[in-house]
Formats: sequence, structure tokens, C-alpha cells
Amino acid sequence: GAASVVVGHPLDTIKTRLQAGQGYGNTLNCVLTVYRNESVAGFFKGMAFPLASIAVYNSVVFGVFSNTQRLLSQLRHGDPPQEPALADTALASMVAGFISVSIGTPVDLVKIRLQMQTQPYIKANIKVKPTVPGLPAYRGPIHCFRTVLQKEGIAGIYRGAGAMLLRDVPGYCLYFIPYTFFCGWITPDGCISPNPFSIWLAGGIAGAISWVTATPMDVVKSRLQADGVYLNKYKGTLDCILQSYQHDGLKVFFRGITINAVRGFPVSSAMFLGYELSLKAMKRGQTETNP
Repeated sequence: GAASVVVGHPLDTIKTRLQAGQGYGNTLNCVLTVYRNESVAGFFKGMAFPLASIAVYNSVVFGVFSNTQRLLSQLRHGDPPQEPALADTALASMVAGFISVSIGTPVDLVKIRLQMQTQPYIKANIKVKPTVPGLPAYRGPIHCFRTVLQKEGIAGIYRGAGAMLLRDVPGYCLYFIPYTFFCGWITPDGCISPNPFSIWLAGGIAGAISWVTATPMDVVKSRLQADGVYLNKYKGTLDCILQSYQHDGLKVFFRGITINAVRGFPVSSAMFLGYELSLKAMKRGQTETNP
């Protein structure tokens, strides 16, 4: 999980700036602008909080998914190790997506606020910048979390949860189902379990598919969570969708889709590979301890 955050965060910063920021013509222009104004450190803004929480987040997502599959297999067949049906995988994915929002929303909010606080807010040709040059609104993740909690309460910490729910519930279906399918398809006949290359490739493809299809609601979530660093524009998910469409047209919901596809591959490859190899190592350890 930690490796996936480090690998994916610079691209995540670019994706967030494209989706919620102003004045970036395209991906390359965004990369050059961030580098010119904030140097390499600008690409890693807001990384500390996701890095610190990724172990808990991943254990919840993968744990809920695996245990829900096992429970459904037991209810259906009376045998938890039974190969899960497609419907079981889909339902387990949706449950994992639903549960993940409770942990993921505050983490994403803090990450996005830190990524966006150097971004000028433009409305009616009026620019609102930090009051003192070089002194951003938040000093770090803890200060950001505390400030949002004090000013906006629990509702502020969970701002964008509705959009994240609409992104993650179908998103995890298109994450775990393609992974399961491609793992089985790539794994040679006669092999009991997929090899590391199969896991890496299947995880990467699944990640790219999931992030591409999740992009429209990811744009809405990013805009809602970035909103509030200096001013508030959106009243909620539906208001954000309507305002974004009225101002920028349908194309706004596909901002960052290329970055999401490119970023989704290495991040998900690292995630699934770490998950599967960790499980194998722990199962091997249990076998050696309890022959």
C-alpha cells in the first residue's frame, strides 16, 4: 500500500489539479506549471496522510472483500474455499466500496485540500490567494484535519462522501471483477495459483479499467473536496454536477481520465502484488507452524 501511494501520488496531484483547478490547458501544461511554481516537492503535496493511513484503508477494503466473498460462498455452497460466483464477487466488491468511504473520505479530503491550497481560486475574474505569499492555508495534514473539523464539523470532514460512494461502489466492482477474470485468464492451465507476473498484469489492467470508468464521479468528488480552501461554491453533489456542466460542459467530467488510466496501472499492480504475496507468505508461515 505504501509503495502504491509513493508511485501514484505525483500523478494523483496532477489529476486533482486538472479536475478541480483553474488555468491548466492540458496534462503537460499542468506538469510544467506545478514544477515551475513549486518544484518537485509540489507533486508530493498531501502525501503524508494517505501514506500514514493506507495500511488501515487497504486492510479494511481487502479484508471486507475477502471475508464477504467467503461468507457468501459459505451461505451458497456451505464451503468457504469454494470458487466464488460472479454475483458473489460483485456483491463483495460493492460492500467493500461502501465500507471504504467511511475511511477514505476524510483521507481524500485532507489530501486534496493540501494539494489544492496553492491553487488560486478564480471566480468572476477575482483571484483569492493565500494572505501571505508562501504561507498556505494549512501547515500539514493534522492542522488541515483539525481546521476543517473546527470550522465545518463532521459534515466538513465527510464532504464529498456522496460522490465518493457513487464512485467507489461501482468502481470496486470494476476493480475486483476484472482482476479475478484476468488473473484466471493469464494464469497457465494446471497452476493452482497465479504467478507474480499474472498478478501484476491483472492488477494493473483492473486498476486502469476501474479508474477510467470512475473518472466522472472522481471529478465531482475532487471539486467538492477542494471547494472550501478559500471559498465555497457547491451546496452538494448534485449542485456540483450541475454547476460543472453549466460552466464547462460535458467534457469537464472526463478531466484527468488519461492520468487516471496511466496512474491506475502501477498503483493497482503494486497493490495486488503486495496483497497476494503477503497472503502467500502468511499462509506458508501458518503451514510451517501447524503442519
